[in-house]
Amino acid sequence: MRQSHRNHGGALLGVLVLLLPVWLPSLFAPLSHASPSLFSEINAPKPRHLRLLKCALQRENGKQSDLWTPLADQGWKPCVDSSNLLYLPHKSEGYIQVFLDGGLNQQRMGICDAVAVAKILNATLVIPHLEVNPVWQDSSSFMDIFDVDHFIDVLKNDVSIVKELPEEFSWSTREYYSTAIRDTRIKTAPVHASANWYLENVLPVLQSYGIAAIAPFSHRLAFDNLPMDIQRLRCKVNFKALIFVPHVRALGDALVSRLRYPHGHHEGLDTNYLREVTEAKEKQGPMKFVAVHLRFDKDMAAHSACDFGGGKAEKLALAKYRQVIWQGRVLNSQFTDEELRSQGRCPLTPEEIGLLLAALGFDNTTRLYLASHKVYGGEARISSLRRLFPLMEDKKSLTSKEERVHIKGKASLLAAVDYYVSMHSDVFVSASPGNMHNAMVGHRTYENLKTIRPTMTLLGPLFLNKSMNWPEFQQAVVEGHENRQGHIRVRKPKQSIYTYPAPDCMCHA
Repeated sequence: MRQSHRNHGGALLGVLVLLLPVWLPSLFAPLSHASPSLFSEINAPKPRHLRLLKCALQRENGKQSDLWTPLADQGWKPCVDSSNLLYLPHKSEGYIQVFLDGGLNQQRMGICDAVAVAKILNATLVIPHLEVNPVWQDSSSFMDIFDVDHFIDVLKNDVSIVKELPEEFSWSTREYYSTAIRDTRIKTAPVHASANWYLENVLPVLQSYGIAAIAPFSHRLAFDNLPMDIQRLRCKVNFKALIFVPHVRALGDALVSRLRYPHGHHEGLDTNYLREVTEAKEKQGPMKFVAVHLRFDKDMAAHSACDFGGGKAEKLALAKYRQVIWQGRVLNSQFTDEELRSQGRCPLTPEEIGLLLAALGFDNTTRLYLASHKVYGGEARISSLRRLFPLMEDKKSLTSKEERVHIKGKASLLAAVDYYVSMHSDVFVSASPGNMHNAMVGHRTYENLKTIRPTMTLLGPLFLNKSMNWPEFQQAVVEGHENRQGHIRVRKPKQSIYTYPAPDCMCHA
């Protein structure tokens, strides 16, 4: 009896230990911050669409020829050269510095805008400063990510660019502007500012001090009412001047080669990071693959305010994360989860993106490349997608530790590798709207590559309908995505030039 009592007491103590973080989350703040997976994913997420999943797993492998067929010529071609001869002014008005927030793709767009602003002002651009991302804690610089010599060379006839300031302006640093109000810092640039705003507000600072630092500088240049030469210049930066550093491109090429020629890629991996990729000579030729951008990290999950099936512990963890990271600027949504999903405002889970691909006709012989940083919920969250597509690979599965040493722990370089591989895929699909989605849609449109754009307002209600059978679901998905596979959409007013490159970056063939 005494032994039984001790066992019973021990079990109760164990339950209390597990539930304390749920009841008193603030008590465990330091520990949960150091090891978020310990308390934020107590309940492993389970499949939410079991009925559809079972049907999808039993689907027959069918012909995929239409899925892999490249896009036909749509009557547009890349067009980034200026209609008029651009020239460098004999005398620069001064130096422009910009400080860029956000992740890789937001910074990429900011770089394009910075070049355009420098051209508008006849100024010399200093290689942009990339801020440390508060979520990923990545301190990678422009030169760590992009080939700076290529960048300067491609734009040498358009804009004067320097890697660093001359000695007389060496005082103009990020630290200098963070300690006090400075006359040379521009803090008031509105979102989507016009060219005239820069001429009226920044040019006088340049002429007075010889330098102007603009921070913040995210989305600080309008997409409309700009000269065509400036628009084309932004396109030239995005599609021609910005290429990744050689070691990122080399790793990307190795990943693409191993996806296309999978047999034997795990055998005898060399430890030389920049080794030559062995030429694979497969009789059946290169295989095709789909790149899936799965932005399902804790940052995205918290920001969306949707319910992803992790139970009360997950809801508390995400609510706490919102408070810590955004200090109340991003609140719990006033809408229910059903309302958010019916409005198409919830990012697709790995399970849902798998069901979408299966309904479109991709089967268990399809090779997937998972472009993702860190999936919230871990392997349990990905398990349904992996069951649907067992030939799924990612950076880690395709490379050795030695090959990843230069990108390990660096979110921007990891994202750069994913971007590079995704641009070389036969089909690209993104699980949620965002900067990576926007940048990839725009770049692949520019190159006329197949890109499936999920119809969120269709899929949300479909996944809420628990009585729908597989044939009905499949028919709705196929019909809803017939014209969303890379068909060119001409940019409308206020839309991003980086997502919709026609007609600013493209001409009628």
